[in-house]
This record gives sequence, C-alpha cells and structure tokens, in this order.
Amino acid sequence: MASVLGVLKSPAETVGVIHSLRGAGFDDLEVFSPIPSHEIEHAFNPAPSGVRLWTLIGGLTGVTLGYLMTIWMSYDWELVIAGKPFASIPAYTVIAFELTILFGGALTVGALLVYGLLLPKQKSRGYRPSFSVGDFGCVVECQADQIPRVQELLESAGCSEVRVVEG
Repeated sequence: MASVLGVLKSPAETVGVIHSLRGAGFDDLEVFSPIPSHEIEHAFNPAPSGVRLWTLIGGLTGVTLGYLMTIWMSYDWELVIAGKPFASIPAYTVIAFELTILFGGALTVGALLVYGLLLPKQKSRGYRPSFSVGDFGCVVECQADQIPRVQELLESAGCSEVRVVEG
C-alpha cells in the first residue's frame, strides 16, 4: 500500500478533493484540518464509533438485570399485600431504569478507555505540523499502480503540493 498526500488551502478545496476521490472509488482517506468544519465532516462521512454499541449492550443488560433481580427477590421473599401480584412490573421500573443508566454509563466509560488508550490509532504517515496551523491535508491509501491516478485527481482538485509519502 502506498500513501499519497495532497496539501490544500481551504475547506472548500478539501471538500472537492474528498468528493472527487470518493467518486473515483478511493475510500481509504484521512483528512487533516486546522479548524472544525461541518462541510468536511459531511463529505468525509466517517464510520460511527464502536462505543455506542457498548452503551447499548450496557443499557440492555442493566434493564434486564433490574427486572430479573427485583422479580426474583419478590418471589424469594414474599410480601403478600391484599392479593396483589408478587411481581409488579410498574413498581420495579424505577430500579430497572437506574440500572440501565448505571450499566450503560459504566460500559461507555470502559469502551472509551479501551478504544482510546488500549487500542490507539497509529499516527498517519502523512501528518505534518502545518496541518495544525493553516493547511488542510488529505492522505489517500492506494495500490502502487494507482498512484498516478490519485496524483492526477489531487492536482486537478487544486492541491498546492502532491507527493507520495513513504512509511
């Protein structure tokens, strides 16, 4: 795999490069921006984080354990009051809700630690300090035979510098 770096001067140029590369079938992109830009984010369309799956698993585990625990306790320690059922779902909803929040929050924090600290993303080969000051950058991962096509797309989109990044 080869990496081709294109340096741009504005967010509009960066959005144009992203659209042209995606249109040509190059999906393995990494974009650097010195400022937050909704246009770049929408054009880049990053994949959703895996953290939200862990939040869902924690929430569902919490609500399930909340109801199971309270129903099991009510049948184990019976408190007969005027012929009402032992397991009354509305009365146990508060406990199930609280355990949903507890387990969902705990697994979210755990997933953030795992994805952020234990499985950190490796630094891109094309990063340079000017991307934090004023330049925009786009790194394209491609096969060696696709390098001329990527360079042509980047140059036609208005990149001030296009080069192959060695890693």
